[in-house]
Amino acid sequence: MPDPLLEVRALDAFYGDFQALFGVSMGVAVGQVVAVIGANGAGKSTLLRSIAGLMPARGDAIVFAGKPIGDLPAHEVVARGIALVPEGRRLFPSLTVEENLLIGGQLRRPGPWSLQRVYELFPVLAERRGLSSTSLSGGQQQMAAIGRALMSNPKLLLCDEISLGLAPIVIRDIYARLPAIAAEGLSLIIVEQDIVQALAAASHVYCLQEGRVALQGAASALTREAISAAYFGV
Repeated sequence: MPDPLLEVRALDAFYGDFQALFGVSMGVAVGQVVAVIGANGAGKSTLLRSIAGLMPARGDAIVFAGKPIGDLPAHEVVARGIALVPEGRRLFPSLTVEENLLIGGQLRRPGPWSLQRVYELFPVLAERRGLSSTSLSGGQQQMAAIGRALMSNPKLLLCDEISLGLAPIVIRDIYARLPAIAAEGLSLIIVEQDIVQALAAASHVYCLQEGRVALQGAASALTREAISAAYFGV
């Protein structure tokens, strides 16, 4: 892979005695958009949590910008340049929209993303900046969660199920903003159950099935039959 930004090398992950990932390996190049698809329970969110430092891992199982980070805590992973948009948004309900965004910029990493830049990407957040985050619709909350992550000026953005529970028109609207995010030089990993959206947004796809990579390849080269077989394990 030219200019690898992230390398996951034979990653195992456990919840107590339960093993959720089995020797998962993947890579993300600088400026690349990668999709991770799979059914519920396939290990997609666990993979992102491991990369983000929220799950314990071997130090050399996750290499970012040429340095092992698998055993670093989450706050150090963020400082290195990885930001997670978590499943379910997880905004702070007692804070305004703008306060939620500002929390993402606490590290003051240099880069293109500022409050003004986030408002340009998502104008509706500017209109509602002084309101409680609980007043936002589901789609607007997802925009705020993405904006909060961008405020840390990451090199790699991890998006966990950004279409979950949203209307199709809202999903299309959010996905339409991803090229503008990638154009700033970011790499993205998108965890997604919507296969059509994943294939349209990403250049490379990994399909997980029961904690293992069942299929991977260029999005344009994978057939629906191969994806279906890997997705459902048939």
